[in-house]
Amino acid sequence: MSQTNITPDHRSAFEALTSGEYANFALFSCFADGQPAAAICAVTDTMRLTDHDGREAAQ
Repeated sequence: MSQTNITPDHRSAFEALTSGEYANFALFSCFADGQPAAAICAVTDTMRLTDHDGREAAQ
């Protein structure tokens, strides 16, 4: 029996990320459970992006 935790929404997001059709994806340095990590984010017009020191990201 084959099991997966991948949902149709996960697959759609992955396909959008890898298709090259969208320019609003960014790689961000972050923390997960207090440990250094990185996240891939879909950036929207309403987001205020800052670095670890709170400085706003360059456009």
